[in-house]
Amino acid sequence: EEIQRETAYPDGKVEKVLKNGCHLVFFPNGTWKKVGSDGKTVTITFFNGDVKQVMPDQTVIYYYADAKTTHTTYSDGLEILQFSNGQIEKHYPDGKKEITFPDQTIKNLFMDGQEESIFPDGTIVRTQRDGSKTIEFNNGQRELHTSQFKRREYPDGTVKTVYVNGQQETKYVSGRVRVKDKDGNIIMDTKL
Repeated sequence: EEIQRETAYPDGKVEKVLKNGCHLVFFPNGTWKKVGSDGKTVTITFFNGDVKQVMPDQTVIYYYADAKTTHTTYSDGLEILQFSNGQIEKHYPDGKKEITFPDQTIKNLFMDGQEESIFPDGTIVRTQRDGSKTIEFNNGQRELHTSQFKRREYPDGTVKTVYVNGQQETKYVSGRVRVKDKDGNIIMDTKL
């Protein structure tokens, strides 16, 4: 672009105004700033390779050169971080965070302490604040993990519970109940 005017300042800064209306400012440390002809689009290229862009809608895009990470902040407060390994984090204004890992697993972190992970195979794990978990498998089975027991529910209605003392209880849809001790010995079976 053709230069309309160039000004050198005593501190070593140099400002160039281009005929298209853009302003370029060069700093002695190697950082430079470009203000677009609209006066609203600003790009700062830092001496370390980082780049900060401010868009007309006030979206700020910051690229960290060393980490190869882009951090975008939108005017509504949404922040998106994109890492070089493919991980993407979304930080919402309400405090919720959504992380998409390179393998496409998605983890949601909620303000109340709950977490939800959605795996590529369709398995969903929900963790409550108290540490209890619900796991929903893509084959229709569900598991509930608490500090007292682990319970698996099968699509046919069968429910198997393993307690912290090792005792197992299986309830079948027919009404049959079988209980085993921690060593696997049957201590009760109501065969119908």
